[in-house]
Amino acid sequence: MAERPRIPALAGELAAEFAGTMILILFGVGVVAQAVAGSGLGDPQSLGGHDSIAWAWGLGVTLGVYVAARISGAHLNPAVTVALAVFKEFAWRKTVPYIAAQTAGAFVAALIVRWNYSEILNKFDPGLTIKSQGVFSTLPGNGGLPVGTWGAFRDQVIGTAILLFLIKVLTDARNRPPLANLTPFLIGLVVVAIGMAFGSAAGYAINPARDFGPRLASFLTGYGGAWRDQYGDLYFWVPIVGPLIGGVLGAGLYKLLIGRFLPDDGSSGELPTKAEPEYEKT
Repeated sequence: MAERPRIPALAGELAAEFAGTMILILFGVGVVAQAVAGSGLGDPQSLGGHDSIAWAWGLGVTLGVYVAARISGAHLNPAVTVALAVFKEFAWRKTVPYIAAQTAGAFVAALIVRWNYSEILNKFDPGLTIKSQGVFSTLPGNGGLPVGTWGAFRDQVIGTAILLFLIKVLTDARNRPPLANLTPFLIGLVVVAIGMAFGSAAGYAINPARDFGPRLASFLTGYGGAWRDQYGDLYFWVPIVGPLIGGVLGAGLYKLLIGRFLPDDGSSGELPTKAEPEYEKT
């Protein structure tokens, strides 16, 4: 029997990151297309609103993590990849390939949604303008609220810091995390919660690949203003730089406030009492 050819481990990891991010964006961008463009042509309540968007994004994250977790760790987000690399929990040499795979997965998924919703989008917004641009990429104040570039930037730093802080809470083996098969579900709930609590200032991209991949796809399929916001300002960099900073900040805060107090000796996870000599020495 012929031996199967060996596939480099990194190739498998990149395939998993691509596939997981693609699943995430298929559900996330798909629900926005349905809720915004679809509802705009019919009964506004029949095809979903903010809550359905938040839940579908969370479910997309959950399913994407299930797809990729065993092979790549399911980063699905450059902010996660960079934050882990900064704190020496991930190899820097893999960072650029992972980000490229994540962005490619988001790009391909957005192209699929763009194609599938082409009739509805063209009817809803024949000029492919700012009216439907938010289906694919985020805008300050979701295109309508009084938020500018720097308010959106602040929001992206805060939202991604929350995301990374809680991802670390849920995945640190020393912190009594949920069983492995429940972790993706709970990470998805984190995204739902962020969407419901921090969704109005900048559309909670909290993921550079999630925003840049679909933004590029929309630009290449007719959205000439994809790189700018409703004010005409160059905006595409905000959901890239903000999350990268916020991710490092959130992971750092976890280490500062929680991680450094957790035991490394394989104990139950409870902090030692003051009566224990080793704790007294620290």
